[in-house]
Order: sequence, then structure tokens, then C-alpha cells
Amino acid sequence: MIITHIVSGPRMRLLQTITKVTSKLPSESYQKMSKFIHVKDILGIILRVVQLYTNFSKTPEFDVNCWSVLIVMATTHVALLACFKRINENLAHMQRFMVNDIKSCVPSLIHNKHRNRFLMIKLKILKKQHLTVSNTVQMLNMNFSLQITAIIVMTYVTITFELYFYIVRWQDGVFFNVDTQYLDVLITSTGYNILKIILLVWVCEASKNQAQEIGTTIHDLFNSTNDKQIKNELQLFSLQVLHRKNIFSVKAVNVDAKLLTAIVGNITMYLLILIQFLNMSHSCDRKTALSVTQSN
Repeated sequence: MIITHIVSGPRMRLLQTITKVTSKLPSESYQKMSKFIHVKDILGIILRVVQLYTNFSKTPEFDVNCWSVLIVMATTHVALLACFKRINENLAHMQRFMVNDIKSCVPSLIHNKHRNRFLMIKLKILKKQHLTVSNTVQMLNMNFSLQITAIIVMTYVTITFELYFYIVRWQDGVFFNVDTQYLDVLITSTGYNILKIILLVWVCEASKNQAQEIGTTIHDLFNSTNDKQIKNELQLFSLQVLHRKNIFSVKAVNVDAKLLTAIVGNITMYLLILIQFLNMSHSCDRKTALSVTQSN
């Protein structure tokens, strides 16, 4: 909350930039984004209310709410995903236009000149839009880096200790058993935290893949034309795409499917470490009890 308050100014500038970037999207894209955001918010709020009810009715402990930060993050990522997708669709449309024009029976020099001029203008616009969206991705990484780092660390720590306290038991040895009294608490709390990470990773991975697909579309478009000026412009566009990775990262860690795999691996590793400490503590208790009995 402190970090969010400190970076409130840059966050508002980021949202204003997002508004400008997405202002050129068609109404269909807005409708798709609106449906996704509303469904996400409704499900998130319902799950959050259920989680708070079960937690405070059985385990009244303090729980940090990070859903508001994720709402802003998911909304901005979905908007950037729509922007990258729109650029990719425009490039694919240009490729189809070139292929259909080559197959048509209009081998006019004037027609080709007007067509190439139109394509050059369109390419320059798309290249400028891509640069603007890429700069927005960089702003997003800078403004939300600390918050997302905190959310990721807190989430996997919470999941680890919840699984340990609600599942791991000791009775002459370590065994796994779920107390049915707290089963709903475990399911809602763990499900809520898992949903946060999956949602964050999904929107980042989808945006990254869509941005990388632009490079493939540019290459296909390059092979579909023989005009030197268009080829030069496409080469410049391709270099711009190569230099702007558009990867969402926090503190040199990329937010993608590999991060999700790493979190699962860390949870498993720390659970095993906690189980080893539990086994060692009970071994020490047995040795102490045995020494006291022998001394008596």
C-alpha cells in the first residue's frame, strides 16, 4: 500500500498513456476487453468475499488484499494485448491485400504507385503505434515492478505455509491429512492465491506472444512484396521489433510460464524443507525425553 501511494503519480500517467494508446482500437476490441474485465472482477470479488468469510469465521488473522493492484495490472495488460493484436491484424491485412493485388488483372503502373504509397503510409503509422505501445510496456514494468514482486513473493510464501499448516501432520512420523473443519479455508485461500498468479502470468504471456508474432507477420509481409521502399521500411520495422522485446519483467525476472513453473518448484522445495525441520525437531524431542528417562 505504501509503494502504491508513492507511485500514484506515475501510475496515473501510465493510465493516461494507456487511454491514448487504446483510443484507436475498434469497438469490437473494446467489447472483448470489457467482457473479460467484468467477468474477472465479478469472479474475483465473489472469491474474495468467500475467502474473507471463511478466514475470519474460523481463522481470524490479518490478510493483505492485493486484488486492487492486480485489477489495474490485468486491465493494462489486456489493453496492451489488444493493441499488439490490432497491429498484427493490420499487418496481416496488408499481406492479404498485396497477394490479392498481385493476382488481380490490374497491372497498371499508376495503380502500383498509389498502392505502394498507401502501404508506406500505413507501415509508418503501424511502426509508430508499435513504438508507442512498446514504450508503454516499459512504463508498466517500471511502475509496477515492486508491487508485482511483493505479490509474487507473498503469494508463494502464503501458499507454502498454508499447505504446511493445513496438510502436514505428525503422529510418530510425518503424514499428510486435511482437517475437514478447515478444508473450505484451505480451498478458498489457496484457490484465491493461485488465481492471482495464473491471471498475472496469463496476461503477460499472451501479450508477449502477441508482440513476438508481429515479427513473424513482418517477415511474411516482406516476402510478399517486391517494392524496395516497402522492403526497407519493413526491415526498419523488423529491427524495431527485435530491439523492443516487450517482455513483462520484475527485477530481472520475466513474468511468464517459466515463472509459474519456478513458483511451483519453490513451493515444493520449501515444503520439503519445512517437513525436514519438523522431523528434526521431533527427533530432538525424543532424544531429550530419552536422556531424561535414563538419568531418572
